Amino acid sequence: MSPAGGVLTAVLALPHTGATAVLALPRGDEPPVTTPRDPAREAAKRELSKRMYHENDPSLLQRALNAFWDWVGKLFSAASAATPGGTLGLLVILLAVVAVVAALWWRLGTPRRTPTSSAALFDDRPKSAAEHRAAAEAHAAQGHWNQAVQERMRAIVRSLEERALLDPRPGRTADEAAAEASRTLPAHTDRLRAAAQNFDDVTYGGRAADSHTYHRLTELDRDLERTKPVLANSSHSTAHNARQGAAS
Repeated sequence: MSPAGGVLTAVLALPHTGATAVLALPRGDEPPVTTPRDPAREAAKRELSKRMYHENDPSLLQRALNAFWDWVGKLFSAASAATPGGTLGLLVILLAVVAVVAALWWRLGTPRRTPTSSAALFDDRPKSAAEHRAAAEAHAAQGHWNQAVQERMRAIVRSLEERALLDPRPGRTADEAAAEASRTLPAHTDRLRAAAQNFDDVTYGGRAADSHTYHRLTELDRDLERTKPVLANSSHSTAHNARQGAAS
C-alpha cells in the first residue's frame, strides 16, 4: 500500500475462539484489510515460540518439582478433609504413628536380615580363650554389647577347643560349633544354640545386643567350664556295664 494511503495495523483476539485476526485500519475512508483467522493464529504461534519469550521459563526439573508439591498439597488437603479435626487432627495422627514406629525401633532394634551365608567364627589371628574373655569384658565395660557378645562367643568356642571337646578347625561357624559341642555337653544344647543365634544376630543380622544378652553368654561360659563332658567312650562303657549288670 502506498505511503499516502498508509494503514494502522492491530492484532485482535476473537472472543470464544482463542484465535486472533490482524486488522489493518486505514487512514481515511478506505475499507479495513483483514487476515484470515487460521493464518493469524499460526503467525501468533510462530511469534510466541521464539526463544526470547521463554528465557525465564522454569526448567523441566523445576516444573516436575512444582507438579510433585502440588500433588502433595492436594493429597494433604484431601486427607485433612477426611480426618476428624481437619489439619490438626491429621498432624496428631501422624505424630502418633511416628512415636509408635520410634518406640518399636528402639525396643526391637534394626529389623533382622537373614544372612545369606554364615561366615567364620574367628576372623583374625588365633587368640586364647582368656584373651577373648578379656576383650569381651573390655567391650562390656564401655557398653559395646555387640562386640562383647561376639568376643564372649569366641571365648566359649576357644575354651572348648582348649579342653579338646572341639577339634580346632579354621572356618567353623557359630552354629557348627554349637552343634558339635552339644554332642559332649548335651545338657547345654539349647543354650549353645541360643548363643550361636545371638552371635549371628549381631554379626550378620543387623540386630543390637544388650547387657542381658551378654550376661547370658557369660553365665553359659562359666557353666560350661564347670560341666563335665559326656564322652562317647564313657557313654558306651556305661551302657555296656548296664547291660552286663542286667544279664547277671
